[in-house]
Amino acid sequence: MHNYLSAGFIAYLTRDLLLGVRNKTDLVKPLIFFLLVSALVPLSIAPEAERLAQLAPGMIWIFAVLATLLSVERLFSDDLQDGSLEQMLMSPNLLIMPILGKITAHWVMIGLPLTLLSPVLGVWFSLPTVAVTPMMLSLAIGTAVLCLIGAVGAALTLPRQGGVLLALLVMPLYMPVLIFGSATIQSAVDGLDWTAPLVILVALLAIAIALCPLAINAGLRLAKNG
Repeated sequence: MHNYLSAGFIAYLTRDLLLGVRNKTDLVKPLIFFLLVSALVPLSIAPEAERLAQLAPGMIWIFAVLATLLSVERLFSDDLQDGSLEQMLMSPNLLIMPILGKITAHWVMIGLPLTLLSPVLGVWFSLPTVAVTPMMLSLAIGTAVLCLIGAVGAALTLPRQGGVLLALLVMPLYMPVLIFGSATIQSAVDGLDWTAPLVILVALLAIAIALCPLAINAGLRLAKNG
């Protein structure tokens, strides 16, 4: 049983990573958006280093939320169009491991690059070097939560593929991640203990891993029956 579950996870993780490599355009768009907005916003506000450092925690996380939201809408739509989603849903069992495999692949293609690019934003926003590590840790954990929550919204809006509807569904659930993610960076900037908000992000990730695949499974089956 354990081998069967792990095989389902690895199979969908590998499959979606290969598809992502072939369709590079879908991967590049959120990253370009992340970098472009990050480059334009400092130009429209006061260029003083102290001012930028004060705005950096919240702005970086807002950019990450928007970039993740931009990418998550098509998480299941391509599978619906090519029929692979219907084949996956033919299984009478819960699709927990295949779903986690798909979301993990999505995070590797979107969340991980955002995390690795974040030091560039830190330099652009004059962020203190002591805040770089907390920023990367919070983005690595937080974007995983965003991918899980966004996948729930993508599953529930799958027949309609409505970007506005998806945003309305997931943005309220994104708020705690945004708050504690930016609080982690802000605490590091202020010289305070930044591990407390980071631990809350870890707790949010654990809750999302436990609950989101169940909601996604139900949403996909509703989409199929609908």
